[in-house]
Amino acid sequence: MAIVNSSIDIDGPIEQVYALAKDIEAFPEFMPDVKSVKVLERSEDGQRTVSKWEAPVKEFKMTVKWTEEDVWDDQARTCDFKLLEGDYSKYSGVWTFTDLGGRTRFDSQIEVEYNVPLIGPLIKGLIAKKMKENVDNMLQAIKQKVEGQ
Repeated sequence: MAIVNSSIDIDGPIEQVYALAKDIEAFPEFMPDVKSVKVLERSEDGQRTVSKWEAPVKEFKMTVKWTEEDVWDDQARTCDFKLLEGDYSKYSGVWTFTDLGGRTRFDSQIEVEYNVPLIGPLIKGLIAKKMKENVDNMLQAIKQKVEGQ
């Protein structure tokens, strides 16, 4: 299992960054690493969503698909998520947003495991590296969207 940590500082207020991150359905519009996100369920208060994701992995000429549950805490400005079903063996994590006085730190921690029979440690290492690249690209895309770049 790989643990992927990534963080980025964004020149924008926490309310804007958090709202954009919470709008997961818009991700495919500005994130090339996300093919589609479809919300299957959303609680009335918007604090819980169940969504189906598709993400291309060009190096392996495949698309990874999964369904996850997100639990948003608007007070703490966090999102805890976990795999419900899909191609991953394990997928869970937390996003944390920290107010830096007009700027925002966006931290992401993900635990991921992708078990394919007969693959060796080298391939598992490549999968972990690819997940880190994808998370970094996602954070960078949100930064660029907020900062208008």
